[in-house]
Amino acid sequence: MSTNADLKQRRLAAAPRGVGVMCDFHAAQADNALITDVEGKQYIDFAAGIAVLNTGHRHPRVVAAIQEQLGHFTHTAYQIVPYESAIALAERLNALAPIAGPAKTAFFTTGAEAVENAVKIARYATGRSAVIAFNGAFHGRTLMGLTLTGKVMPYKGGFGTMVSDVYHVPFPSAMQGVEVSDSLAALEMLFKVDVDPKRVAAIIIEPVQGEGGFNPAPPALMEGLRKLCDQHGMLLIADEVQTGFGRTGKMFAMEHHSVKADLITMAKSLGGGMPISGVVGRAEIMDAPHPGGLGGTYAANPLAVAASHAVLDIIEDEKLCARAQALGSKLQARLRTLQAADAGIADVRGLGSMVAVEFRKNGVPDAERVNALVQAAMAQGLLLLTCGMYGNVVRFLYPLTIEDALFDRALDLLDTLIQGR
Repeated sequence: MSTNADLKQRRLAAAPRGVGVMCDFHAAQADNALITDVEGKQYIDFAAGIAVLNTGHRHPRVVAAIQEQLGHFTHTAYQIVPYESAIALAERLNALAPIAGPAKTAFFTTGAEAVENAVKIARYATGRSAVIAFNGAFHGRTLMGLTLTGKVMPYKGGFGTMVSDVYHVPFPSAMQGVEVSDSLAALEMLFKVDVDPKRVAAIIIEPVQGEGGFNPAPPALMEGLRKLCDQHGMLLIADEVQTGFGRTGKMFAMEHHSVKADLITMAKSLGGGMPISGVVGRAEIMDAPHPGGLGGTYAANPLAVAASHAVLDIIEDEKLCARAQALGSKLQARLRTLQAADAGIADVRGLGSMVAVEFRKNGVPDAERVNALVQAAMAQGLLLLTCGMYGNVVRFLYPLTIEDALFDRALDLLDTLIQGR
């Protein structure tokens, strides 16, 4: 079998450097919350494929669902020959999603595709072109997603002109001194200075910012956005690609809020590791585009649809929303105990199991400590991811199905590493 060193050399020779790779080891096997590399070393996975594996690696019910579908067909192109499983999945999501009134769902393949199509739908339904997003947002790597993303490096730098008619305003963050009132005031100023609200199709927001630092949107912000959208005829799009499917302790993070979005994007953990995404929204809005205006060759792939049905069953049967709350509370309690004795821990925050810890040194973002912590954790067999505008935040994205003993082992290791500074 190849070694990690051999595979690294082959990878560097065969694949472009623009596809950044975090780990120097290479996966050979993955089971629930453990990854085993080609040399037999195991890693506790607190990355979960960037929030894709809320139900863990190779959950037996997901595997069984895919195997069963393999016995029937793997592809017809839903737009050419449709099938019941995709219709049934749309029906389930329409019933689950926090959307006011009747809902409809369209399927795609990636989170970025979901965002692109949500914007297309919003523009078509309103007859307007402008879109507003937030500083620190991440909405994907395709051109519209990239434009909506509120962080230049490493996403936008060097890739030329972005899409026109996209605007950004500050996202509330205590660490950055931005209050909800500042964000709403920035929107009102935007309407005075840069764009007539009558030209704005939609405001898009992550209920908890992902790459931006795991910053939960305050309820007052969501209420203010809903009021502005209703006042000016704009649509509210909730990007739930990372927050969706139990991660925050609710099926959708928008369930934490008293107001509802008009459109919700989803992907990642919906497929349990299979590529599938979608947009669910108010039926009259979803029906606005003409036939043929939406779609994609691999949209609603039968294997991914089968996996998604299994994922929804697992979340319900194994009570993963409640487990997300319990695991997240346990993690936050441990981090707050560390924070009490460590001036470098500036903040501990999150919803459910979408938890982050921010590091600062003398009030300045401390990316150096974060990078050292991530590297030290990896050397000890624990995978962690960073995020934040300054790269000074560690985020935690373990499978919600992780065994209690393994979770405790990871927390003990994290505790030791942070105290070791």
